[in-house]
Amino acid sequence: MTEREELLKAAGERHSVRSYTAEPISASDREKLLALIAESNTAGHLHLQLIENDPTAFTRGMAHYGKFSGVTNYIALVGRKSDSLSERLGYYGESIVLHAQLMGLNTCWVGLTFKRNPGRVDIGEGEVMKGVIAIGHGATQGVAHKVKAEKDVMRVRGGEAPAWFTEGVRAALLAPTAVNQQKFRFTLIDGKVKAEAGWGFFTKMDLGIARYHFELGAGRSDIWL
Repeated sequence: MTEREELLKAAGERHSVRSYTAEPISASDREKLLALIAESNTAGHLHLQLIENDPTAFTRGMAHYGKFSGVTNYIALVGRKSDSLSERLGYYGESIVLHAQLMGLNTCWVGLTFKRNPGRVDIGEGEVMKGVIAIGHGATQGVAHKVKAEKDVMRVRGGEAPAWFTEGVRAALLAPTAVNQQKFRFTLIDGKVKAEAGWGFFTKMDLGIARYHFELGAGRSDIWL
């Protein structure tokens, strides 16, 4: 099985998990995560950070509402302020999420349900933290989310949709989004794809996550307008 096939399989098996056990992330998995984060920071011009053994981020306010428990490890989603930051965080963050799934780790994208600006996160001048990804060994494997119909998130201008486009849409529908809103659209125009985010909370980050899934399904990245 190729890496792409493994990641596609992980995309179908991975579900959001909010409750975690006390089992620590192993040294070998930590090394892999740090390498993935370093690669993502370079490629995406980001400042993602793995924070371990810090129970403070999920101990107040919305953490109770979000029903999180046992969260002590997370990836801080940090980068320099820009219009494209949220989408880049989503794209590269989801790559780490699916690779973590292959390691046997569970994850959950978190926007509003954590304590803002945990003290252990390095946020430089001109940078902002947009959220975190809870990560660790889940008490459960989570449950699948409902998905929209393909026709609700795709458009084709002229002709029939090629197989790679349809497979990309199908993979995108497996992507996690805030409150499962799936407010994204992919339009095929003369062999290229226009990706658009709808209105709502975290839709730009959601679009980045969906774009990563789309590329996995399509098997190519040279498609974007």
